Amino acid sequence: EVQLVESGGDLVQPGGSLRLSCAASGFAIVYYFMSWVRQAPGKGLEWVATVDSDGSTTYADSVKGRFTVGRDNSKNTLFLQLGSLKPEDTAVYFCSRSAPRMLTGPRGRGTQVTVAS
Repeated sequence: EVQLVESGGDLVQPGGSLRLSCAASGFAIVYYFMSWVRQAPGKGLEWVATVDSDGSTTYADSVKGRFTVGRDNSKNTLFLQLGSLKPEDTAVYFCSRSAPRMLTGPRGRGTQVTVAS
């Protein structure tokens, strides 16, 4: 059974940073595109970033230069380092087994990131 469990969400001030993790089980992330998507209050899902099986990364324009996606294949874990956070980054963040810009695919229950002073 595919399972994805996100963690690391928190309340953080504008300009701050945070590191999200996603523990995967039931499959090996090394063989798949792995992505982060988010859903802001009252809005639909938004693709954020993807790391390919070869380690190459792709980012939405809204987070490029501020967020870094990575993976630890030995721990079957996906990461998202969030930096220079803005209030508009407030959302529930989900990890997903999906290709860049895709919003389908298995995902976890999410972790809440709130950016406020």
